[in-house]
Parts: sequence; structure tokens; C-alpha cells
Amino acid sequence: MKTIRIIPRLDIKGPNLVKGIHLEGLRVLGKPKQFAQFYYEHGADELFFQDVVASLYGRNNLNHLIEEMAKDIFIPITVGGGIRTLNDIENLLKSGADKVAINTAGVANPSFLKEASLRFGSSTIVGTIEAIKSTPSSYYAFTDNGREETGLEVVTWAQRMQDLGVGELVLTSVDKEGTGKGFDVDLIKNVVNAVSIPLIIHGGAGSINDFETLLEETSIDSIAAASVFHYETIKHINFEEHDFLVEGNLDFLKSGKELLSHKPVLITKLKDYLVRKEYNCRRND
Repeated sequence: MKTIRIIPRLDIKGPNLVKGIHLEGLRVLGKPKQFAQFYYEHGADELFFQDVVASLYGRNNLNHLIEEMAKDIFIPITVGGGIRTLNDIENLLKSGADKVAINTAGVANPSFLKEASLRFGSSTIVGTIEAIKSTPSSYYAFTDNGREETGLEVVTWAQRMQDLGVGELVLTSVDKEGTGKGFDVDLIKNVVNAVSIPLIIHGGAGSINDFETLLEETSIDSIAAASVFHYETIKHINFEEHDFLVEGNLDFLKSGKELLSHKPVLITKLKDYLVRKEYNCRRND
């Protein structure tokens, strides 16, 4: 039986961890290092950091953050956002990243994916797909956090990236992302049936039941999620308002409200539940 990988996704804007819906409307939830350390200590299998404004500004700004994380966190770290050159990849790997996730630059120049895979190895290069439903049976890939159309049909693009040497794919349903309404199983099945490389699913998790449904209805064994973990973790982390003077929407963080669209859960509790359902998970016992 395959081991299920549970991967918190941390969207980073400037110095802050942020979260939105459909990859937009970002609100500050805290400091990424605090969340990352908490996830590491509570059973995360990997961490996925995404600089959500990197492609907009043409650079990834996470090197220093990843360097700090790698000192105390000893699970695989994937970093995405604004990676445009082989030098960008090399710098992130030197900072402590294990894998890099590429979207915009791969769409603009598919040969970049091949060059990166040949130089750094397929296991290091992750292709990301931001999928939006176009018709009841078709999905298209977008870039820049779901803002820019590519004209690429999702299954065709997933197969192309596999052929170019990408070793893993992250598939995000932009329609479902941040909503807590469950995963887009039709989208997932389409891509699962088309590629043989590992697939990480992201977008839609709102409760433990959503994870179980996805595992029951597909052959997926790797799931990335944000809100369903962040809004539980926030209860366990202390913050001071002066820590967030640089930028960001602090209204939710200061309000003390809970997210009504989700039933947040700790990773340890999720894994305990999945094990009871006879799924194989790594646990910190």
C-alpha cells in the first residue's frame, strides 16, 4: 500500500503567510516560519512554499526564508513562484530547497523544463498546473495565480510536461481553491489517467471527509492543502500586531473569527483518522 503524503501549502507574500479564495483576496494569517515549524513538528510529510507575487514581479524572493527553514526542518521542501532561469533553481537548491515548482516559465518556454530536468534531475523539477473549468468537460491551464490564460488544455499540457522530463506535477483547481467545498474529482481523474508521474492534488479541502472522499474515488496518494490546516494552526500560534507592519490585510487575524466554510484540522488528527480508515500514513509516534 502506498504511503499517503500530506503537504501543507504556504503561500507567501512579502514577509507574511497569506491565504485567499481562488488564489485571490489574500489575507495575512501569520509568519511562515512559525507555521512551517508547527507543521514539521505535527506530522507534515513535505512543505510547499509558493511566492504568490513572484511571477508578477519576475523574481522569487524566498531564498533567505528557505535558508532559515532548512536549519530546523528536515522534511522535503518544494518552492515555487517566479522561477525563470537555471540560476534561480540553483540558488533555491543551495538555500535548502529539495524541489522547485515551475508554472509560468514552463508555459512561456517549454524547453526550460527539459533543460532544468536534465541539469538537476527530474525528481527536482515539479510542474504546476492552475486549472480552471471551461466547459462541463474541459479544463484549461492558467498562470499568475489563475489570472492569465494560456490556451493549453490541462491533460494535454500535463502529458507534455511529463514528456519534457518533469518528475512530479502539482494540480490546483482554481475553481475549488480556498472554498472548502471539496476536490474536483473529475479534473483529477482526467489527469491521473493521462500521466504516470506522481501527482499532488491541491485546491478544495475543507474537512477530513474531503481527504477521505478523494482517496476513495481516485488513486491519488499526495495531497497539498492550506486553509484546512492554517485555520486550525492559527489557534496554536501567538503573534504580536507589530510583527505585521510591513504589508497585508490583518482584519481577519485581528478579529479572532473562525472560518465558517471549513472544518479545520491538525495534520496529526487527519492522519490518525486516515489510519483508522486503513490508509497508510507516516506518523510521529
